[in-house]
Amino acid sequence: MSTGTTAVWGRAEQQDFRSRVRGALLGGAIGDALGAGVSGLSLEEIREAHGADAVTDFVPAHGGRGLVTAVTQLNLFTVDGLIRAQVRRDIGAWHPPTDVHQAYLRWAATQYDWGPDERRKDNGWLAGQEWLYARRAPTRECLNGLGDTVMGTLDRPKNPAAHDAAALTRSAPFGLLVGWEPQLVLQLAVECAAQTHGHPTALLSSGALAVMVHGLARGETLDGSVQQALALLAERPGHEPVTEALQQALGSVRQGIPGPALIESLGATDSAEEALAVAVYCALVGEDVRHGLRLAVNHGGPSAATGALCGSLLGALHGETALPPAWLAELEGRATLLELADDFAMEMTQGPALHSPAAVAAGWLARYPRG
Repeated sequence: MSTGTTAVWGRAEQQDFRSRVRGALLGGAIGDALGAGVSGLSLEEIREAHGADAVTDFVPAHGGRGLVTAVTQLNLFTVDGLIRAQVRRDIGAWHPPTDVHQAYLRWAATQYDWGPDERRKDNGWLAGQEWLYARRAPTRECLNGLGDTVMGTLDRPKNPAAHDAAALTRSAPFGLLVGWEPQLVLQLAVECAAQTHGHPTALLSSGALAVMVHGLARGETLDGSVQQALALLAERPGHEPVTEALQQALGSVRQGIPGPALIESLGATDSAEEALAVAVYCALVGEDVRHGLRLAVNHGGPSAATGALCGSLLGALHGETALPPAWLAELEGRATLLELADDFAMEMTQGPALHSPAAVAAGWLARYPRG
């Protein structure tokens, strides 16, 4: 798999990129934690529990405030897999879907084991983080799809009828491969979605999100990034439900004051294309990150998923400094998210200084073993 163009990185470009990577990962985690306590509740139930304004701040979920779900856990392991893929290029073992799948299998172990297994030499740094060993509402499709070592592929996907949003919500990191051509980013996201979700709408929603994040991470507008995704989707068989959902999201931007009724008209189920449409709409109409995320979680749909997706888009668009500090301060796993974001940015911009025929940083290969 060729990666297309290669970026040339000056210092300002590196700093901007790192800010967008941090923004995408932290923003997604904030949205996930914000929606976690109300996911699947109707708007009436949310207001009954939290008042007329619904959710305006973190509410308790999974035993605390600011705690993330399997959505954020899987995003972290997507990033881990992408770093490993880059590290393995030096030895000619270049197949990113396999590296991402291996990372997802490490996530699956966190759902069953009590804590990190020191005997696993390929765990690396991320799988050694004890706080990740917690079950936070993983979907049956993810657990089943990663329940053995057989990798789902486009020819033989796992769960071929699954079209919920759980593959989509872990796909934003593919868009952070800014040195790749957008159609390759889409293809990688689609191939990795097939490891747990085989339905065309789940696959193509994942690819569309990756292309949007890719545009944002390169400094493009959100509207322009959505248009780019639509153009690439049009070439793919079975794209119509995803295309129609995104076009409805774009059309809704001019339909009056944003609110739950308008959001629920885009979809109130956990299907991938509806969750994506809700997230895109909320990111487009949000006055700032806080407003966009509040819109994204206060409706009768899968609030953790739509919050995470909207947060990833807004974080990639604006960078980390636009994220609400009070939410960041209370976010579970912030140190891990920041460290992994910076590792990813460092690998993508300065990888040859860390591992190449001329230079090998032993500490880096301990964090991200070649296997």
